[in-house]
Amino acid sequence: MGETATATAAETDHESDTERTSRRWWTVVAFAYMALEGAGLQMRGAVIPALQQQFGAPEWQLGLVAPAGTVGFLVVVMLVGAVGGRFDTRRLLLLAVVGTGAGILVMGVAPSFLFFLAALFGRGMFTGVGRGSARPLLSHLYPSQRGRLFGYYDMMWAVGATIGPLLVAGALLAGDWRYAYFALAVAFVPLLLLVHSLPTPAVGGGDDPMDLAAVRRLVRRPEVLAMAAGVFLVSGFEGGIFTWLTTYAQSHLSDTLATASLSVLLAAYVPGRFVSGRLSERFGYLRLSAGLVALSVPTFWYTFFVADGYGLLAGVFTFGLLLSGLYPTLVAYGVDGMPEHSTPVNSTAAVTSSAGFAAVPAIMGFVISGSDVVQAMRLLLLPLCALLALLLVAWYTTGRVQEP
Repeated sequence: MGETATATAAETDHESDTERTSRRWWTVVAFAYMALEGAGLQMRGAVIPALQQQFGAPEWQLGLVAPAGTVGFLVVVMLVGAVGGRFDTRRLLLLAVVGTGAGILVMGVAPSFLFFLAALFGRGMFTGVGRGSARPLLSHLYPSQRGRLFGYYDMMWAVGATIGPLLVAGALLAGDWRYAYFALAVAFVPLLLLVHSLPTPAVGGGDDPMDLAAVRRLVRRPEVLAMAAGVFLVSGFEGGIFTWLTTYAQSHLSDTLATASLSVLLAAYVPGRFVSGRLSERFGYLRLSAGLVALSVPTFWYTFFVADGYGLLAGVFTFGLLLSGLYPTLVAYGVDGMPEHSTPVNSTAAVTSSAGFAAVPAIMGFVISGSDVVQAMRLLLLPLCALLALLLVAWYTTGRVQEP
């Protein structure tokens, strides 16, 4: 693993047509799974009012929707990281597609809210299998283009995340929220047929099997440590924005525009991740990440300290363009540090991401209860500046030799 770009280019030149076709179709599998998973994730929030009306669940139970899926995901993605390289990637992705699609179908037929939560927990577990396997597969299929492919991969999540709430809205117009889950479950069928028909990718299990010595190397690797800290800050920042943006926007926009503000942010993630994926090969991972954050600081200041009305929406969209490329670029940087163990590195990113995504919005909630949402949102400038400092230090200490 960990081939140089020159060696990889030489290998690509000697690929047979069959190998090249197989690689392309496995890329389609990874991208399609990420888009469908993104749609399912963002459907959760949109369907909560319908669940309350259907099942009469109190608010404290509705608050369990987010952690129900996350807990199952975290447990399994850590397990997949620990056993990376020991199982065939094709079988893992086949299990992920079947389990995730079945879990979504069961959520659609749930007779009670507790049953819905249980199905969501199960679906989260299979999502952990898929998310723990798909990115490492791309890492080994495109060892000299990780930044670009990771950017495209996460761009597909943004595409699905934008579509998910629209599915719920369409289902409600048709008369039943369950239709959204049925439609998404059906979308997994062609993906299942594709995975079932494809041969095992040339990388097989991909990673070298983990042992205690490899674990020690992983926790000491500067690239992995910088990635984990950066991903925690990025995801915490995103969690705060995703959770409280609509509430913040209500004091600056009409109710309709305030509700649309989160969609504006998510829509910016699609071109943002596409462009950052392309630029990562030109500028290098740390240089690009530091540049994006450096541009994000004044954009954040304008958006949440100055802007009002439509200027707020313009700032949110611009901010989304800049913010969107950070997670895939940082993960690509971490994986490049230990490409022979891309699965546990990916799992490390997933765990630290989930921790930041959960912690920062909760802290903001306490701030809001003591003051207001405006002050809480402005405090997000602190982790943004901390992220910039972290990236500059990492670039200086570990990146200068490796960056182009």
